[in-house]
Amino acid sequence: MATAAGITASRDNLGTRKVSTDSAHLNESRAVVSSRRRRISREAGRAIEMLGHAIEYLADEFALDCMTGNVETDRGMQMNRGLHARIAAIELLKAHNREIFLSCPQAPSLADRLRALRRLLRV
Repeated sequence: MATAAGITASRDNLGTRKVSTDSAHLNESRAVVSSRRRRISREAGRAIEMLGHAIEYLADEFALDCMTGNVETDRGMQMNRGLHARIAAIELLKAHNREIFLSCPQAPSLADRLRALRRLLRV
């Protein structure tokens, strides 16, 4: 696990990279997301995949710069809501990623499918 400037990067059991921030003002804007599966179209899936790669690239680049001491000082840092420009870019890409994912319709649960089947059998 690598930590730099409030960003925690880690890998889960499957080797998938996970990046999270510890900043309080970023947590305020996060919405509760349903754990239901979604039907993701080919186009939405490709967009989510591309955004994920971009997010991972920016996070890796920023973490590497933090570890090597190449992060600009406060004078040269472009600030956006008190964040480094790369962090702001990552948050923007994550917001678009969530927007695309949440625009996909939810897949019916097993209980929903069984209720629909039961309604069909009554007729």
